[in-house]
Amino acid sequence: MSTSATRADGRQPAQLRPITFEADIAPHATGSVLVSFGRTRVICAATVEPGVPTWMKQQKISGGWLTAEYSMLPYSTHERKARDISRGKIDGRTVEIQRLIGRSLRAVLNLEKLGANTLWVDCDVLQADGGTRTAAITGAWLAARLAVQRLIDDKRLAENPLADSVAAVSVGVFGGAELLDLAYVEDKDAEVDFNVVMTGRGQFVEVQGSGEEATFSPDQLTSLVALAQRGLREVTALQTAFLAKRLL
Repeated sequence: MSTSATRADGRQPAQLRPITFEADIAPHATGSVLVSFGRTRVICAATVEPGVPTWMKQQKISGGWLTAEYSMLPYSTHERKARDISRGKIDGRTVEIQRLIGRSLRAVLNLEKLGANTLWVDCDVLQADGGTRTAAITGAWLAARLAVQRLIDDKRLAENPLADSVAAVSVGVFGGAELLDLAYVEDKDAEVDFNVVMTGRGQFVEVQGSGEEATFSPDQLTSLVALAQRGLREVTALQTAFLAKRLL
């Protein structure tokens, strides 16, 4: 497997795109972050509302809940993407991604410590250039962490219900090379495509992988997961550095 090719944007195969976070992009949310993975940019906003879903009350389930919504704004892609509401239904890809975001954050969230509150996480893609779901997960956790801190500061929560951080990154095989953090030009024609979600302590939350008109060997599977792990250690360090400046 080739690992020496230079990519279209000049990166090395095991190199992340430039990643940045900007806080308070949506001031009416409880916590918000604009996350950028290269040219992919996603607004992630976390809003806390009192109360829990009806099904929790009916089943007498204690604690709170977290739910996620994801959308690509019409101007986020090269050709205008119609809003789901104009089509009268949410497309399958959108449903899949917002469920993934919700699962990823609930994996590190103690719902009992959240209390009888619902944490809404909204991820809106401003610009799409590959990896929108991985950027959304990474930014959504930061937005949730900022929202939780605001509740703690306002004495609405006694302690932090987030037990760990969570982040995500893509890996794949394109042109015979194993690549980290695929941009759209790579992702659309990748022979193998993975999305990997992990906690800050190095535990897996989800590994999504498939061959696109191709197969991959057990050795390639191991190598791609290891590549994602290395990348996610970098992403987690960036999240930690960002929060160190925000949560003084």
